[in-house]
Amino acid sequence: VQEEKIFAGKVLRVHVCTMEGAEWLEEVPEDTTVEKLKERCLKHCVPGSLEDPKTVTHHKLIHATSEKVLTDTKTVLEENIQDRDVLLLIKKRAPPPLPKMADVSAEEKRKQEQKAPDKDAILKATANLPSRSADRTVAHHSMRDFQTELRKILVSLIEVAQKLLALNPDAVELFKKANAMLDEDEEDRVDEIALRQLTEMGFPESRAVKALRLNHMSVTQAMEWLIEHADDPSVDAPLPGQTPAEAAAEAAASPAEAAAGPSSEEGGEEAKDELTEIFKKIRRKREFRPDPRAVIALMEMGFDEKEVVDALRVNNNQQNAACEWLLGDRKPSPEDLDKGIDTNSPLFQAILENPVVQLGLTNPKTLLAFEDMLENPLNSTQWMNDPETGPVMLQISRIFQTLNRT
Repeated sequence: VQEEKIFAGKVLRVHVCTMEGAEWLEEVPEDTTVEKLKERCLKHCVPGSLEDPKTVTHHKLIHATSEKVLTDTKTVLEENIQDRDVLLLIKKRAPPPLPKMADVSAEEKRKQEQKAPDKDAILKATANLPSRSADRTVAHHSMRDFQTELRKILVSLIEVAQKLLALNPDAVELFKKANAMLDEDEEDRVDEIALRQLTEMGFPESRAVKALRLNHMSVTQAMEWLIEHADDPSVDAPLPGQTPAEAAAEAAASPAEAAAGPSSEEGGEEAKDELTEIFKKIRRKREFRPDPRAVIALMEMGFDEKEVVDALRVNNNQQNAACEWLLGDRKPSPEDLDKGIDTNSPLFQAILENPVVQLGLTNPKTLLAFEDMLENPLNSTQWMNDPETGPVMLQISRIFQTLNRT
């Protein structure tokens, strides 16, 4: 007995099939490579095919059960082929022919024709056109932005609302109501949509309410406050009493009550002036709060903190727009924010003639909404959703959009 037969591996009987329908049993030792098995199969089904060395590489063996392509360098044992397994001998698909040089040139030419012209090509094509000096500043301002224009509208509407409330015989009572609304707004009112957004993030409701009140109902700033104070032991402590606001209300109410007393015309004028000052105090109760992340990001670019706050205030807390403002001509300036719209303009006249706006201007809550949006543009959404102030804001937006199309 020969030595190689004594130590030979287990012999497997494998069932081989071809695409042409040929079938046979192939006896193969476990240590036989897949390439050798493929050669034996080709000798069996395609006599004389091994004269071309490419014939072996152009065929492949596939395990029928697992649909796995067998690797030529591995053995039958390594490919986990069992006795009575079925293998398929298949000729590989021929690779797609390489494109001809003429086809490649035609494709490149087509791409070049579809490519946009570069700057030199544009200058060459427009060299004979008459030059015009277009004022880009005028073109830019002609595309009126609603947010920018809204500030001017609000400034002018606030003046109108103050005059209407001052001329009202019940001016003192209206002021008290407005001031009470302001205090209630600071202490009790919570934007339900903003609160739901924070609670859905996993923050406790009581903590989310506190964060919203401290951050003028801004979801972004409230979320940052919650994250910063997550480990603060006093994070769940109730807010302190609104003593400063109450004191301010009493201090403001006393001159208003005194204004109702005089019956002379001079006393009435003085009362109006004092009431105007009172509304200014109400406005000062709300301060613009810049986005902390935007402040840090812009200061890291080298800008001064005051400049950054001015830029964010001018651009409604939008970081990219604030950066462009800082790098550009810085128009409009922070002082321009207090300038109202032209009262003789068709836009302002159309707003004042709207019945919904006229009725809203006699509501102290509308005045508070205007003041709040002027100082904190992020709070515009909650006033748009308010049943009293929402219809007024909707009419202003519709009138602006209608006139801006004409």
